[in-house]
Amino acid sequence: MTSTVGIESTHPKTMPEAHAALPVWNSENWFYEDFAVGHKIRSLRRTISEGESMQFNALVLDMHPYVGDQIFAETEGLFGRRLVAGAFVFSAGLGLVATNCVKAFSYGYDRLRFIKPVFIGDTIYTIRTNLDKQPKYDALGLIRASYEVFKGEGELVLYCEHIQTVKYRDGKPEA
Repeated sequence: MTSTVGIESTHPKTMPEAHAALPVWNSENWFYEDFAVGHKIRSLRRTISEGESMQFNALVLDMHPYVGDQIFAETEGLFGRRLVAGAFVFSAGLGLVATNCVKAFSYGYDRLRFIKPVFIGDTIYTIRTNLDKQPKYDALGLIRASYEVFKGEGELVLYCEHIQTVKYRDGKPEA
């Protein structure tokens, strides 16, 4: 597969022409045909701090005692310490390998599982694998990729599959 990362700009009309012509960082212009089944990428690692965990909780109004109450978590909680909300692990984990493919749109997520707890101060990373693809609509096919979020030195904490609709390059291929 020839890399198309940053080759094409979106050419917005709302900025100076010279700026609009520059390639967009962290974007691809891959078509359905460019996605290779079996292709894998791994993210950098990222440590989840108490501040960002609490900011996420406040933003989504999740103040469950397991994520927001240190005393409860230590004295009554099952794990003896505060958890990071699963929704934040999902968001941050997928964000670590997120790119901005300008020809793709999210169709949904399947098989989301929170396998092990993540605690404040844990370091996570993600591996994305293209699982399969199939023609679907006249202009768009479906790409299915798995996301495995790990903590520490390789302990699987989250798994899900993301389905995207992706534009065909030259019309709908044979099934």
